[in-house]
Amino acid sequence: MMMTKHIAVVGSGIVGACVAAALVAEKHRVTLIEPGPVGGEQAASFGNGAWISPASVVPMSMPGTWKKVPGYLLDPTGPLTIRWRDVPAMLPWLLRFLWAGCTEAKVERTAMALASLLSDAPARHRFLAAEIGRPEMVVSNGLLYVYPDRRAFMLDGLAWRLRKQNGVEWTELEGAALHEREPSLGTHYGFGVFVAGGAHCVDPGAYVAAIKDHVIAMNGHLLPAVATGFSITGGRLKAVETDAGPLACDAAVICAGIRSRALVRMCGDDVPLHSERGYHVVAQSLHEGPSIPVMTSDSKSANTPTRAGLRIAGQVEIATVDAPPNWRRSDLLLGQAAATYPSVREDLKSRRVSRWMGHRPSTPDGLPVIDASTRSPDIIYAFGHGHVGLAAAPMTAHLVAGLVAGREPAVSLSPFSLDRFSLWR
Repeated sequence: MMMTKHIAVVGSGIVGACVAAALVAEKHRVTLIEPGPVGGEQAASFGNGAWISPASVVPMSMPGTWKKVPGYLLDPTGPLTIRWRDVPAMLPWLLRFLWAGCTEAKVERTAMALASLLSDAPARHRFLAAEIGRPEMVVSNGLLYVYPDRRAFMLDGLAWRLRKQNGVEWTELEGAALHEREPSLGTHYGFGVFVAGGAHCVDPGAYVAAIKDHVIAMNGHLLPAVATGFSITGGRLKAVETDAGPLACDAAVICAGIRSRALVRMCGDDVPLHSERGYHVVAQSLHEGPSIPVMTSDSKSANTPTRAGLRIAGQVEIATVDAPPNWRRSDLLLGQAAATYPSVREDLKSRRVSRWMGHRPSTPDGLPVIDASTRSPDIIYAFGHGHVGLAAAPMTAHLVAGLVAGREPAVSLSPFSLDRFSLWR
């Protein structure tokens, strides 16, 4: 019989909430430590593109990305940009980022690792949403990637080959078939790829909050506090130090998003974790646009119907965490949506629009860290999910629960280990 423990989960974004849910399901006593409102705007989980996609196995860094760096520096309006002022501070991370995607062999390994977290993500989310009594939060009506024509799709060939190698299935739609599937698209899109197995969340922030409510209903607890350190004696965790006082516990899981790096350093480890800042806009109460989530090849934005309205999310802005938001980037997203859906162009202009910027916690190779601290086996890391936090959260939680219980992992944890940062492989 498995011995239950008191486990502190530091951070309650989508990963932390899912970890807590997995642990209470195994009868552990769980305390979530989170200073802000769970599901609130301070978290990356609030503002993501809302996609739950098995196809999200393609890393950001790909062969030839290094050739595009001058363009990223010179074009502040592109889907990926690097702020000049932040290059010196970000240079070590950027070099590792470019190295991680410099060959096809490297990105194939990364895609395979991501697939181990994402392949059954929609099913895991459907199960979790039903378990917490909120099945309506996850909608499984597929995902659509659109291109101007087949030639543009073929230029994206490596990405789709990686998806095919990892079991992603799709249907190609051309011309009238594409516009029959999604009538709101402008005529400048002539080719599409429909991934029927994909899903999306209609309200990511509320979903995280609902998982937290379920955890509390299962005798979990929420401590509104900031984790400030760890009390470790003889290699064993005694307590998580917080600004509300120490929390005695048997184990802790660090899944605090962009704040994880500072916490990990307190445990004697260091991880090259930086922010790939993302933006979104929501055209509130606009439900006449796309009927299914759409990813545009030109703007690289995810256009997702949500409860609040049409959410347009995207942009990768490589900058330091404390750099002020560039709200021009959210305006670009709104303009791109107006071009994508001519039938609702005027509605996009007239609706109240909310804007958001947040921090994707990203490692250079695009893979999260799922491992135990080198200072204490009682402290487990589960952070750095970058662009796939929502989709990968349930499988990450399953793996963390297995680490706590000492079970053989369902998939290899080697790609997510700490020691991968000791050498540039």
